[in-house]
Amino acid sequence: MLIKLYGTPTTRPETRYSPGECIGIEKQVKTGNPDSRHISTSYVERSNLNMRMSMRRFTRLTSGFSKKLENHEHMLAICFMYYSFVRVHQTLPVTPAMEAGLSNHVWTIGELVALLDRRSILHGLLQTA
Repeated sequence: MLIKLYGTPTTRPETRYSPGECIGIEKQVKTGNPDSRHISTSYVERSNLNMRMSMRRFTRLTSGFSKKLENHEHMLAICFMYYSFVRVHQTLPVTPAMEAGLSNHVWTIGELVALLDRRSILHGLLQTA
């Protein structure tokens, strides 16, 4: 875990809402035996940015929220499946799932939708009726 240490912000009016200055970092190992040179928040911050940019429900002041936790979980699953199996990334000539050896081809939206269980769809429709 990487903990950033911030100094107190100045009290001048023009810097009132500015974040404090980073004056140092602290690295703590929570599990395993990681190489301390590679402990970084960059990967998780990039993942958070990707989620905010691809799903409106993670941006501030939005009306695109789920009223039920189950709907929110389903939306996350669809987004992660699309991101990993359907979307070819700029940094890779393939999908992340292909790079990890989980798939041998780029999935279509139809293949993703075909994973849905017809019974769960019908159950969901009956609950909203």
